[in-house]
Amino acid sequence: MKIMIPLAVGFEETEAITIIDLFRRAQIEVVTFSLSKEKLVKGSHNIFVQTDLVINEVQKEDFDGIVLPGGMPGSAHLRDCDEVIDFINYFNSKKLLVAAICAAPIALDKAGILKGVSACCYPGVESQLTDAIISNDNVCVDGYIITAKGLAFAIEFSLEIIRFLVGDEVAEKISAGVLWT
Repeated sequence: MKIMIPLAVGFEETEAITIIDLFRRAQIEVVTFSLSKEKLVKGSHNIFVQTDLVINEVQKEDFDGIVLPGGMPGSAHLRDCDEVIDFINYFNSKKLLVAAICAAPIALDKAGILKGVSACCYPGVESQLTDAIISNDNVCVDGYIITAKGLAFAIEFSLEIIRFLVGDEVAEKISAGVLWT
């Protein structure tokens, strides 16, 4: 199992690191990549994170899904990146994991994959999800598309994705290990 996580300038650092950390605890291979030619990416709160790759090194066929951290302007950069939209559409066409948290579901909307799909996002961003069925849930699972409202739900979001990818037993073990429940 190998999941890609793009990091755009202005990404929400805690969301991204929480997702990466919990996936690695679950033995899910995670590869981060920058949207630019630089591996060092500045988050929305001026924390720099070094990615594994840059976007032109990514081969989508090597992955089993994509997870988009939120934050602004990071989410807008993801939405406006043609390669990210291509990745989203590729995974959607294969019915593989497509997940986004906070404002990042705007990229899923731009890709056109939310028509008739239940999704949630950061409050106030709902108007930008033109095709989605807006859910009031903190984390929303609709098949292989998983969304969440924001930072406060990053652990729950990550655990739902782990549950989807590798099962309840692993998700419960990780949950117990981080004292989530």
